[in-house]
Amino acid sequence: MTTSPTGLFLTFEGPEGAGKSTQIRLLAARLEVARLEAARLKFGGAAHLLTREPGGTPTGDRLRELVLDSRSRVSAMTEFLIYSASRAQLVHEVVRPALERGQVVVCDRYVDSSYAYQGYGRGLDMAQLRAVSEAATGGLTPNLTILLDLDPALGLKRAARVNTPDRIEAAGLEFHGRVRQGFLALAAAEPGRFLLLDAAQPEDALAERIWQAVQALLTPDSTR
Repeated sequence: MTTSPTGLFLTFEGPEGAGKSTQIRLLAARLEVARLEAARLKFGGAAHLLTREPGGTPTGDRLRELVLDSRSRVSAMTEFLIYSASRAQLVHEVVRPALERGQVVVCDRYVDSSYAYQGYGRGLDMAQLRAVSEAATGGLTPNLTILLDLDPALGLKRAARVNTPDRIEAAGLEFHGRVRQGFLALAAAEPGRFLLLDAAQPEDALAERIWQAVQALLTPDSTR
């Protein structure tokens, strides 16, 4: 897979309830400050863009409703292909154009979620998942993936306080344990791309660590 030749592509991953939304919001605030200091930063000139998976486009949002609806009855492979279709549209319609404009793109979940949830969690063949994902994204991989790790029992309790569990959240603790191990395995295989953080830490401490890693990519003397 290849990284963006112009903009900066950042993704957030992690099990349910790990606090991705909070950390994305805090990072967005820091990126806005960085935009105002554009003269000193590589990617500060253009406003950052926040997006999510599944969804992020009108087509993707419709697919999101289908795959997360607790009434949906779909096979593991169908589930993966729905995610992949949403991802393909997102990359085509939103992510690549923004990167070509030199923007910083922050995405809540990307291909690693499919590897963790449908690969490790559902038991689908990883080679097949990678082949389809390569085609769906055109080989686009993030410059940095921030993985917020959390015990799934705690994460599911956190998530249940916010929303009624969707079809994925309701899959059971054993499933989510496999998903967590999948994320950790992915991070171990690509330590140069992943920033692995304990999501049980205080929000401010996590935000500062994330900003340090992102700031290193924003400064002119950094390499990608």
